[in-house]
Amino acid sequence: MSEAAGTGTTSRASRRPPISVGPLALRGWLEPAVLTLGLFAMASGFGQYGVISSLGDVAKAFGHVHHGTSIAVEAGLSGTELGVGLAIIRFASLGSLPLAGLADRFGRRTMLIATCCVGLALTVVAAASPGFWWFVAIFALGRPPLSATNALSQVGAAEETATKDRAKAIGLVAAGYAVGSGITAVLHGLASSALGFRGIFALSAVPLVAVILVRGRLEESDRFTRSSASAKQGMPVLGAVRQPFRRRLVVVSALAFFVAVATGPANSFVFIYAQNILHISGVGTSLMVVGAGAVGFAGLLAGRWLADHIGRRITGAMGMGGIAIAALIAYSGPHVALFTGYEFAALSGGCFAPAAGALANELFPTSVRASVAGWYVAAGVVGAVVGLVVFGSVADVGNRFAVGGLVTFLPVVFTTGLFFLVPETKGRELEELWPGDS
Repeated sequence: MSEAAGTGTTSRASRRPPISVGPLALRGWLEPAVLTLGLFAMASGFGQYGVISSLGDVAKAFGHVHHGTSIAVEAGLSGTELGVGLAIIRFASLGSLPLAGLADRFGRRTMLIATCCVGLALTVVAAASPGFWWFVAIFALGRPPLSATNALSQVGAAEETATKDRAKAIGLVAAGYAVGSGITAVLHGLASSALGFRGIFALSAVPLVAVILVRGRLEESDRFTRSSASAKQGMPVLGAVRQPFRRRLVVVSALAFFVAVATGPANSFVFIYAQNILHISGVGTSLMVVGAGAVGFAGLLAGRWLADHIGRRITGAMGMGGIAIAALIAYSGPHVALFTGYEFAALSGGCFAPAAGALANELFPTSVRASVAGWYVAAGVVGAVVGLVVFGSVADVGNRFAVGGLVTFLPVVFTTGLFFLVPETKGRELEELWPGDS
């Protein structure tokens, strides 16, 4: 396939025939099969991020009157309660580990449709929660399938494309997730008084209908079809990740853990910090999100170019370090710091996603790739829970968000060197990396 297919318009990409690597038919990053994966990721982002953008309303709706200098005075619930509630929701995503692992047995397409539909349906049900802990419990049930949806969308994008399109395709999936997340934030900022958190969660019915309508465009990758036909499938999860791959799995999981230590609390507390602590208006937070969308798109463009030209490892390391530094800036105090840090985090996250996503998928063969994606999510869940509990507990004492950020985010900067414990994979096809089991 010519380079034009990777950079042209959607209509041009759709008309081009699939390229072949041996017996495989591979897609350009703007072809319908890959765009559909991006739509599934968008639906996952919409369903998962509503709890973040609406956290302030949730706390006010279910909180009680408090006296003193803690977060509870401003938010309705204490930082510890919010941190524990968010940690439970995050921890529930561990359930995505077996769900993603099942995709190595039953196929990416089957599991994507099942996980996305079930997760969105449970998110709709969460709109009727009668109390905070009911809300946490119901939303937590929907979190594992939605997390698995996002992970499997990236696996599908990696397997459907050749090396020159892979970072672009994974960037597209990351952009889809970001757009879905951003829509909930913008809706909350502009229409929270009319919709409330219940209305925003009920709107998850819209992407649910959309994914049901487009499920016919979701394809099973030729790489998985060939691998499943020629190899005996092991048990999902740990059994599928055989001994030769476990050292790499430990490194990849450690990276997921440490980046989530930063992104977990940084993303989860940002709206309650902006609206309930700094008292930034809904319009102000919406503008912040829209600006971050544009900056994040620029980061994705830069990240996919850097991943293909200077390498997955160094691009991922720069992005990860940038995320941690941006989180430090965002919670350092004044309004301008929050806006600056939030935009810088979007730029860094955009750089990180294509490189880290491509690397994580290229380091493992098709027979275990979905199971590894499940472990990646699980490690991120544990990292986010650690970050949420540490950050929330420190910030709860006199609203010391800056101190919480210093304790939680700064150590992450020093873990970026883990990228260089695994080999560079840029410019190589999966068939070169894994002969006989791409």
